Amino acid sequence: MLLTYVPLLKNFDLFKDLSFEELNYLFTKDLYEISNYKKNSVIYFQNEKCTRFDIILKGTITVQEIDSKGNVLTISNFTVGDVLGGNLLFSYRNFYPMTVLSKTDAIILHIKKDLILKLCQINMAFLNNFLGSISDKTLILTDKIKSLSMKTIRQCITDFLIYESFSQNSMIIKLDYTKKELAEKFGIQRASLSRELNKMRKDGLIEYDARSITIIDIDS
Repeated sequence: MLLTYVPLLKNFDLFKDLSFEELNYLFTKDLYEISNYKKNSVIYFQNEKCTRFDIILKGTITVQEIDSKGNVLTISNFTVGDVLGGNLLFSYRNFYPMTVLSKTDAIILHIKKDLILKLCQINMAFLNNFLGSISDKTLILTDKIKSLSMKTIRQCITDFLIYESFSQNSMIIKLDYTKKELAEKFGIQRASLSRELNKMRKDGLIEYDARSITIIDIDS
């Protein structure tokens, strides 16, 4: 089954310096597994032990924190070519701190620790890229914590709208998220998001519907 995905793996930074022959030789059956996941399936529960390094071959994976009150905070979404578990695999506390779910139907390549060690030993480029991916995941978490700490709901919404306005080059922000997903992105309840959006509309700052938010007064 791996042969199907070898050309795809060659496009990823981790494997670009390995030949097709090396990949076929190294990926022996007992050191990897390819798994299919349906949309909204739990891949790893919070506090589950990390024993594999994962590469997304298809679909989108989301990492979420769920608190005791049921609030959901979406830390990040990952898609084809992204990796998971590298920052935990060699840790003495190798337990997932958050829940990992499939946001869409997904296919994941699970690689065992022994194969990662072998790849790091035989290929310096792989080692460098592997360490880079670990650093990137640490920065994602750090940036998320920084962006949410000490911010009001309105500040979170404002930052999101300013970024999307610049990205979409428009004052009418087309939403790729449902209100529920947007609330999870901010780590708040959907009702809290709706209340703040209503307040911002009453203050003359925005207008919105199910699919878009229009900035009325960007200076304010």
